[in-house]
Amino acid sequence: MKIRTNDTVVVLSGKDKGKQGKVISADPEGRKVIVEGVNVAKRHQKARRQEEQSEIIKKETPIYVSKVMLVCPKCGKPTRVGHKIADGKKVRACKKCGAEF
Repeated sequence: MKIRTNDTVVVLSGKDKGKQGKVISADPEGRKVIVEGVNVAKRHQKARRQEEQSEIIKKETPIYVSKVMLVCPKCGKPTRVGHKIADGKKVRACKKCGAEF
């Protein structure tokens, strides 16, 4: 999976199409990512102790990695991810401008 935690991505399809956000967590095995401010669901949380208060919590839920595209930090455009060999290491690179990240 080419998208990692702390990457900036843009949503390609669904109810949040066009929104940008930072990847909070990535699940390579399930091919899903959790993006900040995208695919937000409301959850009711019941008070567990007497001093706590019941509330409705907004929580980001996972979306498939195929529905997001990485945003290049240099050119700021959504791009596919390529790879380059730099200093003997394999690094990710922007397909549009060639910047390494």
